[in-house]
Amino acid sequence: MAILLFADHDNAALSEQTAKALTAALQIGTEVDILIAGKGAAPAAAAAAQLTGVRSVLLAESDALEHRLAEASAALIVALAEGYDTLLAPATTTGKNVLPRVAALLDVMQISEITEVVAADTFKRPIYAGKRSSSRAAARSARKKSSARC
Repeated sequence: MAILLFADHDNAALSEQTAKALTAALQIGTEVDILIAGKGAAPAAAAAAQLTGVRSVLLAESDALEHRLAEASAALIVALAEGYDTLLAPATTTGKNVLPRVAALLDVMQISEITEVVAADTFKRPIYAGKRSSSRAAARSARKKSSARC
């Protein structure tokens, strides 16, 4: 099961949330690629390559990706999505902005705010303002491709 993790970074360094999302990704499957989208983001890509469990790092650079705006980032992820079963992003401002667009463009379910990976297709997430948690399984039809923010 190939997984694409859309990294959160500032073009110079990865956010620590990317490493946390990688931990969740590795609980879903072992083939994890990290996408670094930005401009002048080679230092962030080098840092991503040092993370344990990463199969490969994809570096996409352009003026349109410099500020990681949702439109350009979502278009890039959709163009790469064919080779992946699961798309992940940290639950940061960027992840919360980009991944819903990706899910809509691909017409797949998004599972938001994952707090625990129970199985490759089952996730815990908070409900009732965080007072309870709920386990959600990806629908059988969505298991081929799903997106998650963790």
